[in-house]
Amino acid sequence: MDEGTVSMPTTPAPRAAEGTATQTRVAMNLRWAFLALVVVGNTINYVDREIIALLKPLLETQFHWTDLDYAHIVSAFQFASIVAYMGAGWFLDRVGLRIGYPIAVATWSLFAMLNSAVRSVAGFTGIRVLLGVAEAGQTPAAVKTIAAWFSQRERALALGFMNVGSNLGTIITPLIVPPLALAFGWRASFLITGGLGFLWVIGWFAAYRSLPTALHPHQRIAATALPAARPPRWSVLLRDRRAWAVGGAKFLSDAVWWFLLFWLPDFLHREYGLNLQTFGPPLAVIYTLASVGALFGGVLPARMLSRGATLNAARKTTLLLCAVAVVPVVFVLQIRDYWYAVLLVGLVLAAHQGFSTNVFALAADLFPEEAVGSVVGLGALLGNLGGLAILELTAQVLVRTGSYLPMFIYCACAYLLALLVVQLLVPRIESPARPAGL
Repeated sequence: MDEGTVSMPTTPAPRAAEGTATQTRVAMNLRWAFLALVVVGNTINYVDREIIALLKPLLETQFHWTDLDYAHIVSAFQFASIVAYMGAGWFLDRVGLRIGYPIAVATWSLFAMLNSAVRSVAGFTGIRVLLGVAEAGQTPAAVKTIAAWFSQRERALALGFMNVGSNLGTIITPLIVPPLALAFGWRASFLITGGLGFLWVIGWFAAYRSLPTALHPHQRIAATALPAARPPRWSVLLRDRRAWAVGGAKFLSDAVWWFLLFWLPDFLHREYGLNLQTFGPPLAVIYTLASVGALFGGVLPARMLSRGATLNAARKTTLLLCAVAVVPVVFVLQIRDYWYAVLLVGLVLAAHQGFSTNVFALAADLFPEEAVGSVVGLGALLGNLGGLAILELTAQVLVRTGSYLPMFIYCACAYLLALLVVQLLVPRIESPARPAGL
């Protein structure tokens, strides 16, 4: 039986059957409430990340940034996340979701608001480091929540909804930040968006207070996030090739996501003359398409599994379709109408989110629940390392060539290379098993 599901007695007494059925209905409703909190948490997380990219034209005018200055600021965020991911997954596995998740959200929200007090490039670099450390807890906490509440068959769909949250953040940010900045100033933008996380914390604790004490023991364990076994030792985990399949795929593919997240507004500005007042609709369309891709990445393998496909076939077929869909992006610089470019980039991010959904699902497919947070933390760490590399590389390429072409060539190849890594390290996806030594 999967944790996160509630089993029913085979021959219950009438009163017991009625009580168990009630508990089951409550548990089923609550798991969707917790999924909604995961989606909202991811949304807030990405609002706090992307706001710097939207405000770049305004801030570089006020503080006289260069492309290298901006690259260093966003790379500092990435580097801090990389360091923090080494402990974020372990922290969530050790402390549990009930306390660990809201600690992460409240901490990063505070640092997001403190961006409003910064007055220099060095100040932005320092505060983004702190933000990166705090935000590292979001991904392992979200995936661990889903692994606890949803069965293996349902996890890819739930993870698809999780990734919709990141897309909602990137849709909302260009729609709300420019009007806020133009009406109240860029400092108010940081204060207002950063404060959203504290509302989330209130919602999280309210959901936990709604949990009945009489839930099935397996459900109660998932709800209180008490691990069935101790988290894995890093020395053990790093010898497991399955962990490196997740990490390697994230390293190669997440670089594309971070490149577009932080440099896409600049690309649209350079190539098509868009600015703070006109970024909103194109970016909203791009990330709306990305949301569709996240759902596709969850629905397709679930449909294939329901029709008798093996887990191996369902995961890898979805990964292959997403990888192939990215290849045409190499031609984006030949498009002169920016709306066609928007649609092509939207296809790329849709494919990325479908791909990412299934890479995260691999962590839950391949590992027991007590190891999921650590494996996701490793994958997120390596994904951020790929992001760090590409953010700095992009600035160097622009300084030397003035063209985004080398970056889009990498984007076109990245997902096929990531799928190759998965295939070489995990030729066949099997049911979860504990790594030797756990």
